[in-house]
Amino acid sequence: MFAEPPWKAYSQALTQELHYYAKQPQFSGRKIHSIFFGGGTPSLAPASLFSQVLSEADRLFTFADAIEITLEANPGASEMGRFQAYRQAGINRLSIGVQSFDNKELQWLERIHSADEAVAAYGMARDVGFERINLDLMYALPHQSLDEWFVSLEKGIALKPEHLSCYQLTVEPHTALHVTHKKQKLALPDEDLALQFFWQTRQRLADAGYQAYEISNFAKAGEACRHNRGYWQYDDYIGIGAGAAGKWDEKDGGVMRYSNTRAPQSYIDHALTHGKAVNSKENLSKQEAMGEAMWLGLRQQQGVDLLWFKQRFGDDLFDVYPVLVKQWVNQGKLLSDGHQLQLTSAGLSLADDISASFLA
Repeated sequence: MFAEPPWKAYSQALTQELHYYAKQPQFSGRKIHSIFFGGGTPSLAPASLFSQVLSEADRLFTFADAIEITLEANPGASEMGRFQAYRQAGINRLSIGVQSFDNKELQWLERIHSADEAVAAYGMARDVGFERINLDLMYALPHQSLDEWFVSLEKGIALKPEHLSCYQLTVEPHTALHVTHKKQKLALPDEDLALQFFWQTRQRLADAGYQAYEISNFAKAGEACRHNRGYWQYDDYIGIGAGAAGKWDEKDGGVMRYSNTRAPQSYIDHALTHGKAVNSKENLSKQEAMGEAMWLGLRQQQGVDLLWFKQRFGDDLFDVYPVLVKQWVNQGKLLSDGHQLQLTSAGLSLADDISASFLA
């Protein structure tokens, strides 16, 4: 048996952080438009923790009208009573990490739930009144065929969620998967097959009425996730909790980023003692911030708004990146209509490379 986490102390630590950031001048007088409870398995926490955090956040900052409050939920830890309590606490959007509707794939992904449990969790969420639900799915797994992926995708579509996130499995450095891949090469799809996964997924979701508002995220009309949107649009955000990260714009055009200590007990000790638990900070120069804004913004279907860029950084985007923009436009990978700079259909399959080129 595992010991119950110290939820009371953790809740107190979260509240302390809220008080600390409410006193910082960069957040003074600003309303909260979106709250996202994520990382690890937040749905294991008692609903009272969410109630307390939300009450303090509203008191210290005040909520914008129609604020969106999202909770990541693990299908393997779902109970009807928990979902009802989350709704009562103020959660109005659920993000359920299904990943696959194939039990063998779930086992390989080391998920604790089964396909049936994922469907049951979705049903519970609907039964208690959740009107906005995100489902996360993953494709291009080792040995996975297109037909096998489409079985999972069709099951996801059949549930009629408001939002579907469909991510391609990638082997990122410094991860357990990367270590496994180095020891024994995983049978991942080659480039041609990976592109088939990508394009056929987009087409099927479009046919089902899901708009691609970002490379990997699809939503019914008007149902895009506000938290996701804010991240890609380079909005400021406060991160509280173990391992959380935050960001805000600086007056010189640069950006300040921070991340909290990851170990829960260490986080609690620091937050209760100092009001914060920052483990690392990073200052981005204006030039670096512009590159990051491009890297994030080009992932959106609408691309980067030229007027927004000018207002945010004080410079014209085409003056900042004359050679790079011309290069990608001439190759037919980027397109501008005078208002937006966005990826073309030909550029979508090279989105990572094109976006990353602005970070150089």
